[in-house]
Amino acid sequence: MADAEKQAASKWVAIGAFLVGAVVGLSAGIAIGLVIFPYIFPPPAAMESVTGREHKTVIARASFIHANPSDPVHFGKGSATVFADLVHLEKDFEVGPGPKYHVFLSPRAEIGRTADFEEEKSLDLGQIKAFKGSQNYPIPAGTELAAYKSLVIWCKAFGVLISPATLRFAGN
Repeated sequence: MADAEKQAASKWVAIGAFLVGAVVGLSAGIAIGLVIFPYIFPPPAAMESVTGREHKTVIARASFIHANPSDPVHFGKGSATVFADLVHLEKDFEVGPGPKYHVFLSPRAEIGRTADFEEEKSLDLGQIKAFKGSQNYPIPAGTELAAYKSLVIWCKAFGVLISPATLRFAGN
């Protein structure tokens, strides 16, 4: 009987180890896939232009910064132009890849940390279309742009600041 009990216990230990290994392996695979997949298979750069740009008035300009230089994953760079009805990320725009990045107008200036950004007080202009290149994001009619001080690339999936850009209004 002792051998039969040892075999049964050994069988359950093996099944438990297999299940734990499967859960850990699957979780690690998904996490690594979210981070590494965009580097292996990057989407093409966006190449949107602003229709009638020469007839539009520039309201503000901004330059994205790498908010936390010690974080190699969450970075951004490049510039943006704000018109009365549109935010245009310029062709030099680039962010490190990740899931569910959105462009926001924020009422707070000088955002430098995740804790500085308040999603519920900001205006979501939509999910980014590409990790680099020029892109357009319409601003809803009636939006009072003077109430906003920053553009922010924010990861909605993990609640992480990717890249902020303080708005510099024309004439200031």
